[in-house]
Amino acid sequence: MKKSTLFYVLFTCFLYQVSAQTATVQGIILDDAKTPILGVNISSSNNGTETDINGTYSLKIPSNQDVEITYSHVGFKNIKITVNLTSGDIYEFNPLFKTDIEQISEVIIKTGQRQRVEGIVTLAPETIRKIPGANAGVETLLKLLPGVSNNNELSTQYAVRGGNYDENLVYVNEIEVYRPFLIRSGQQEGLSFVNTDLVRNVEFSAGGFQAKYGDKLSSVLDITYRRPVDFGASLEASLLGGSISVEGISKDDKFSGIVGLRYRDNGLFVNSRETETNYRAGFADAQTFLSYRVTDKFELGFLGNVSVNDYNFEPQARQTNFGTLQDPLALVVFYDGQEEDRYETYFGALKATYDVSDNYTAKLIASTYNTQEQEHFDIFAEYRLGVPNTDIGSEDLGEVEFTRAAGSQLTHARNDLDALIFNLEHKGTISINDHLIDYGIKYTHEDIRDRQQEYEVVDSAGFSIRPPFSDFANDQPYQAFDAPLTPYSSVRAFNETQIDRIQAYAQYGNKTVIGNTEIFYNLGIRAHQWTVNDNLTNTTESQAVISPRAQFAVKPDWEKDMIFRISGGLYHQPPFYRELRDSTGTVRPNVKAQQSVHLVLGNDYSFKLWNRPFKLVSELYYKSITDVNPYTVENVRIRYAANNNAKAYAYGLDMRLNGEFVPGTESWVSFGYLKTEENINDRGYIARPTDQRLKFGVLLQDYVPRIPSLKMYLNLVYNTGLPGGSPNYADPYDFQTRLRDYKRADLGIFYVLADQNKTFSKGHWLHPFKELTLGFEIFNIFDVQNSITNTFVRDASTQQQFAIPNFLTPRIFNLKLGMRL
Repeated sequence: MKKSTLFYVLFTCFLYQVSAQTATVQGIILDDAKTPILGVNISSSNNGTETDINGTYSLKIPSNQDVEITYSHVGFKNIKITVNLTSGDIYEFNPLFKTDIEQISEVIIKTGQRQRVEGIVTLAPETIRKIPGANAGVETLLKLLPGVSNNNELSTQYAVRGGNYDENLVYVNEIEVYRPFLIRSGQQEGLSFVNTDLVRNVEFSAGGFQAKYGDKLSSVLDITYRRPVDFGASLEASLLGGSISVEGISKDDKFSGIVGLRYRDNGLFVNSRETETNYRAGFADAQTFLSYRVTDKFELGFLGNVSVNDYNFEPQARQTNFGTLQDPLALVVFYDGQEEDRYETYFGALKATYDVSDNYTAKLIASTYNTQEQEHFDIFAEYRLGVPNTDIGSEDLGEVEFTRAAGSQLTHARNDLDALIFNLEHKGTISINDHLIDYGIKYTHEDIRDRQQEYEVVDSAGFSIRPPFSDFANDQPYQAFDAPLTPYSSVRAFNETQIDRIQAYAQYGNKTVIGNTEIFYNLGIRAHQWTVNDNLTNTTESQAVISPRAQFAVKPDWEKDMIFRISGGLYHQPPFYRELRDSTGTVRPNVKAQQSVHLVLGNDYSFKLWNRPFKLVSELYYKSITDVNPYTVENVRIRYAANNNAKAYAYGLDMRLNGEFVPGTESWVSFGYLKTEENINDRGYIARPTDQRLKFGVLLQDYVPRIPSLKMYLNLVYNTGLPGGSPNYADPYDFQTRLRDYKRADLGIFYVLADQNKTFSKGHWLHPFKELTLGFEIFNIFDVQNSITNTFVRDASTQQQFAIPNFLTPRIFNLKLGMRL
């Protein structure tokens, strides 16, 4: 198909494009006196550059192929390396030119091979920065992968292969990061921890990961921030807020740093929803990564983050039309009251790296995380049921002309939480030829002080509804009940909890060859011991678990480039504070770790189509989960039973085809099938809250052939409906209906005024810009009404209970400007 024809097809479907299929090799070149060398020639077969006065360089090379790079300078022996990088990779190579020692003759670097063997998905930083999304960033790209679910565009949380939001590990520069505790709706989340302006590399594993990663049941997101090699700055601004980052390096090349500031206001989304509100919110953070090379073998790094999020929400009215064409209904709600929330998080980590020898690297990491959270609200809602106007020719189409009183609801909360988490960890890596040994030991102290005070009073047609306890018969409104008013639900708890953890791991990896068949394997084991101290009840509980894990990969000597993988083991998730707290707010120190047996079978097939590189990755997985801690989901807040009284399973198939569907770009199509069920108290299997059966994700890219600077970006997601949840106190076995299917498309169209392929001579106003783009985004371009949860409305007059969908954001238009210096 001709490129012009393909563009118009993609344009009709609102498709899009991202960056060219290239990678970058960059670094600093010094002599044996640690002095930068000016004028070192760095050349490949199709490109070349040289070092500047600071000894820094940056070279663009084609991706997904072997590229030989030569470093040459008068008086020094040439250095040659062969690299094979995936699209968007940035590889730092800092050779040291010595006059008295013969230089390295050849180094083979293939970053893509490790990811293929370990089943890791690598996401290009440029794609992450350019992908359109209501909450743009790493999480937006993750939701396009098979097996990853995120049905709330205002939330950065995601579920993987049937797990929940608490089952995912996130690392930045090998340092574990945390999320706030009290957030219950996505619109309270302004920013992801990960600042995409600082990112160098993103790797993601959806299961069967190695022992060196922590103890969670679902996934690992491993992010590396870049170390600058030159001065640079970036700015991004839109109707949703903006970000700015600055990076640089000292004259002696020992100290480098990058700082990013971000601000976001979700008012554009919240004010467009069906609930009329007075909304005031601001989400801001400052983040930095600093690095200081003390000697050529010893380096110190600091990662810091300060985040302040204010959320003020005053709902006024809401109308939701639901029902069927034959029996249309509408819920009309009038509100009084407001919600005032504040989330402040402070994070700092110091990392020391020492190259003891050419074969041994030791690291020491210390980090502290503090979150102070406030969730205060008093909201009174009077809701009425009516019939909307369905006359297509009427000016009042969809409006409700008559309603009947259905009831009212008062919700109250005074929730405050202060958590301090301290980590101290030692890690080591021993590498001898193809043998790799990793080990580590980590101590964690968690101190959580929590006040939970919330209640809900429900009135239906003038009658207060009491909790549906088995020892109380509620005959209202047919028989009057004159007892004192009782909240339908009430939680009042004060907790002071300390948790001490000791974790350790060791793993061995090797590559061998049998005949012409390459075999890779990794064997590892983790141990986790924790002690919970409940200061208010003077209760102490200690437990320990051991988790063996293994990965095997085989690359046959075939004409076709294929790798077969099998991985799995025993995975545990020792309870975090939220998993210890039951529905009444009481901490249960004796909650055990959830345990899962993973088995993942994978195939990685790289091939050429239309003389362009493509890759098909397929994975079959199965999880058998015991000691399950059942939970319910309220938007994005999870409430645990704090009781290991269930078992569960999950199995499915994930497939992703990515490659150059359009020459010079990378796109992908993904498909996922999932089934996950749980059995609570041996009552039989029912769908888990994250049982999303089918998933399709599409990342497509294109540009106008005659105007290549006009870029298009599009992501498409289709998910079948999740279970719709259940009301408070209800038996989940009685509520197994599902939400409507989730369908969403986000489009971005940008014009590139300057980039690496479009430079300008000195004196031109665009000369200072490494990149300058201007464009617009359309979120939810087809204006689909997606829902995340149900609101359950009780009508005493008809003795019915209605599940009213809570709809997400409609179509939104956004302007965006991006630049890099």
